[in-house]
Amino acid sequence: MMQAFQRQDSSHASLIVEHTVPKGKGLSFRFWHANLTRSAKKYPGFIRTDLCPPVKGRDLKWYSIIHFDTPEHLNQWLKSDDRETLIQAGQDLFESYQFKSFNTGLEGWFSTKTGTEHIGFGPPAWKQNLAVVFGLYPVVMLQSMVFTALGIMHGWSPSIAMLINNLITSSILTWIVMPFVTRLLGFWLVPAYQQSDQQKDVLGTVIISLALIAIAALFMTVE
Repeated sequence: MMQAFQRQDSSHASLIVEHTVPKGKGLSFRFWHANLTRSAKKYPGFIRTDLCPPVKGRDLKWYSIIHFDTPEHLNQWLKSDDRETLIQAGQDLFESYQFKSFNTGLEGWFSTKTGTEHIGFGPPAWKQNLAVVFGLYPVVMLQSMVFTALGIMHGWSPSIAMLINNLITSSILTWIVMPFVTRLLGFWLVPAYQQSDQQKDVLGTVIISLALIAIAALFMTVE
């Protein structure tokens, strides 16, 4: 399995990639990673790559860190045909392959999928926050109203009831609500590394704000 996490700071953007390499394929993986580095060097903004082998006797996980000067340059290489060719060539070295990147921690709800890759360079943090509130608010309100009306968890310890409620809410968000929200607001949830259309930014923000006000008004009428 291969997982990746994006980190950005004031000087560069880095991608930390976790590879699970079967025993006996470590040397081949080193050669493959060297080819990956040579490929990345051809792209603007490349700084360096670091490779950390697995802890001896512990696991089969290798960590590769790829550094570029900006998220835009990193993304350019990530979407390149050269990288795709190398990934395909390295399939025999990986038991499975999954790509994810995170910055705020919410990108998993806003990631796009290409084949077996999940590319999670999400929209700006303020858009992520507003979109999550747009999805979360009606779920929490409906869940509270239904549970109260049916007496579900009535008399339970508050700490246990809150834990169960949070598990239910987060599950509904992850598998039902947020996939719908990201599709609905796809025109507005532009990845942070891309220049967004100001008119669409305003339109999306107004739509969400009005929708939240309307939902709040609706809940007030049925309380």
